[in-house]
Amino acid sequence: MTSERTKTRRSAADQKKLHPHLILETHDAIEILRIDRQEALGALNDEIIDALYDYASGLANRQQAVRVVIVTGTGRSFVAGADIKGYHQASQSDFDNFQRRSRRAFDALARTAQITCCAVNGYALGGGLELALCCDFIFVSDTAKLGLPEIKLGLLPGGGGTQRLPRLIGPMRTKDLVLTGRMMAAQEAVACGLALQTFAPADLMPGVLDIAQTLAAQAPLALMHGKQVIDDGLETSLTAGLTLEQRALAGLFATDDGKEGIAAFVAKRDPRFQGR
Repeated sequence: MTSERTKTRRSAADQKKLHPHLILETHDAIEILRIDRQEALGALNDEIIDALYDYASGLANRQQAVRVVIVTGTGRSFVAGADIKGYHQASQSDFDNFQRRSRRAFDALARTAQITCCAVNGYALGGGLELALCCDFIFVSDTAKLGLPEIKLGLLPGGGGTQRLPRLIGPMRTKDLVLTGRMMAAQEAVACGLALQTFAPADLMPGVLDIAQTLAAQAPLALMHGKQVIDDGLETSLTAGLTLEQRALAGLFATDDGKEGIAAFVAKRDPRFQGR
């Protein structure tokens, strides 16, 4: 059920087009980036990939204004992969260039300081699933279908499917998806850890907005450093990761927000975080 606070946010949203197929909605410190290319099931082409990169890279300059980003689709598909028609008779250099640009865009989204949520409203296949894997949280409509069907074209995933996915669900389940090309239902995605939660289709965006609001209400610096420490720790040893964790904690203790959080707890009041 849609909460009253979500209704308020939705009515107050500021909407603009970043690209003919990319719509941005602003809800205070939360932004919704909506891929709107229903006639092609959200398939990614060069122009959409470049617009995604421009948006994601620009978030670095808006850390105070934007704390959470929700990426979603329109209609019955999130993103059904790359625009395969563009592959047909493409030269090797054009194909390689598209892959490089896609990686640049996906990496930019994965590296944002903001917390990112993917609301998978329908098909998330190939590059669509890989785009979702760049986000911190994946939520799915209970009618969603996810998969990496590139092997059926005689190809393999090229946007992180063979690398980000095993870090999330393990190598054996990843090989199952990559080497069979099968689609996974929403319930299975949650069961194996690929997605965090399912929603009825009508409840997906209201539910994810509520979660985003909870995230955005946290201390901004703690939110940012918490994400960074977890992500960086996965790429290093446990000993080095524990050092990263303690350094982050020590730094946060010295901030105004750290002092405010402790003072508010002692005074039994809500904290007023300022991001400093």
